[in-house]
Amino acid sequence: MKNYDVAVVGAGPVGSTFARHMAEKGYKVAVLEKKREIGVPLQCAGLLGKRIKKVNILPDKFIINPVHGAFLHSPEDTILSVQKDKPEAYVLDRVGYDKFLAQLAEDAGADIFLNQKVEKVDTLRGVIDIKNKENDKISATVVVGADGHASTISEKFNPPVESFQAAQYLVDVGEKRFQKDYVHLYVDSRVAPGFLWVIPLSESTARIGLFADCNYQQLNMLLKELIDKRPELRGSTILKKYYGVIPKYNSQKQLVKDRVLLLGDAASQVKPTTGGGLIMGFTCAEIASRAASQALENENIELLANYPQEYHEEFRKELKAQLMVHKIFKSLTDADLEYMFRKLKEEGAEEIISHYGDMDSQSILIKELLKRGILFSILPKMLSRRISNLWK
Repeated sequence: MKNYDVAVVGAGPVGSTFARHMAEKGYKVAVLEKKREIGVPLQCAGLLGKRIKKVNILPDKFIINPVHGAFLHSPEDTILSVQKDKPEAYVLDRVGYDKFLAQLAEDAGADIFLNQKVEKVDTLRGVIDIKNKENDKISATVVVGADGHASTISEKFNPPVESFQAAQYLVDVGEKRFQKDYVHLYVDSRVAPGFLWVIPLSESTARIGLFADCNYQQLNMLLKELIDKRPELRGSTILKKYYGVIPKYNSQKQLVKDRVLLLGDAASQVKPTTGGGLIMGFTCAEIASRAASQALENENIELLANYPQEYHEEFRKELKAQLMVHKIFKSLTDADLEYMFRKLKEEGAEEIISHYGDMDSQSILIKELLKRGILFSILPKMLSRRISNLWK
């Protein structure tokens, strides 16, 4: 049985980043990945907020497009146009980027093993059973579950995860129809609190997708309806189809058990409003690496508890705000959404959103809309009271 200081289950971007942090600190690190090829198949829209460059390494070669703005569409196509002078987000080659982050971990000294399906883990002893021809076992002082929404590690000490279903098409419209540095977001009460998106890769190709509390048949129906309805998408050739699962944010999730900790989707570390999790996941990888280092240096595994404590201190307020927005959107009808968009446009919210909007810190915008009284003029009184309670 091979022995390591740290064993990471899952070579996704968050697991690989944590592995790199630990290997750079001089620890012996193993990464166990069930796939034969890292990053394949694509299971992400690939749109990341500008903070990505502050929380991880991002070479320009993996940026397909910088994004300066968005067109937000109501059910009846009232459009809010928001824009920034500098890039607010980046459309990434996620497959290439995932491979790059794994290579960085390997270059730092981590051992990466592909096609290694973890069958079970002993949280007390740190022993991992791998399902392969040899029925290998690996032991580690610290075990990290970064194995996605259906985490084998998480299931050891958490109830089954609740998730959204997601679908995405890569389409070619055959001519120049897209403004490359603007994305389109569509709200629809049938998918709320999820939404639909069009993310251009070029003037003629785009990723179109959605996430929702729907089955895959319903997701496909909604995507095809979007293609038929939107002039810029009509006549699209579907080049590829992708499907995925997004865990729902769960504030009660247990992140540490004995010598095991959870990261990324396995920890339900996703934004309630968008389902995105990489920016948060990269930050959590750094927080967790500090706690794991302290535990190893001091030979005191109980110091792993510093990780969830620091994570909650860092993100509690923002996640609480986003969860409230999530709950409100889930309760709105198409008529409510249409009224909200029209009132926002009348109140000059496009300029406010352009100035204060942030993909990853939405509480700043919520505060500003509250301060100006705009939300109170739009939402029913009951909903307004629920939002204002966040800031008491």
